[in-house]
Amino acid sequence: MVEPLRYVSRSEEDTARLARGLAEAAGKPGAVITLDGDLGAGKTAFSRHFAAAIGVEDPVNSPTFTIIKEYEGRTPEGGPLMLYHMDVYRIGEDEAAELGLDEYFYGGGVTLIEWADRIAGLLPDGRLSIRIEGSGEGERVFRITPHGAAAEEVCTRLKRSGLIP
Repeated sequence: MVEPLRYVSRSEEDTARLARGLAEAAGKPGAVITLDGDLGAGKTAFSRHFAAAIGVEDPVNSPTFTIIKEYEGRTPEGGPLMLYHMDVYRIGEDEAAELGLDEYFYGGGVTLIEWADRIAGLLPDGRLSIRIEGSGEGERVFRITPHGAAAEEVCTRLKRSGLIP
């Protein structure tokens, strides 16, 4: 297993900087990014900044009660890019499978999944996992773990960009 990258966020702007960097490196059709951490860790804030970075103009908030929200963004070339924002806190693997959430993982958009540990058995092998430690007004630590060659390349690009030492 590859050692996770570590990013320290001391502010909302630091979180936005990471989200923009990841959107640039990983905001491509078929990308799956999982977000885990305690309540208040910043999963939805990260998702909001990621969405803005790929050109989503609609307000982005937690899809806790709807489970999934779809947004239209843009590729770096200006073409359409769907963002599938999921919050699976209230469901388990069986219900997620019945709803067909895993079909989004192999589609033509980017999928962000909050509370992804709850559906671990459904997650694709190729993904970028982010665990956020900390909550409230304090510092947060993002641990970014690549799963698969494409996710490893994203991490390499993040390091080359200087965003992550």
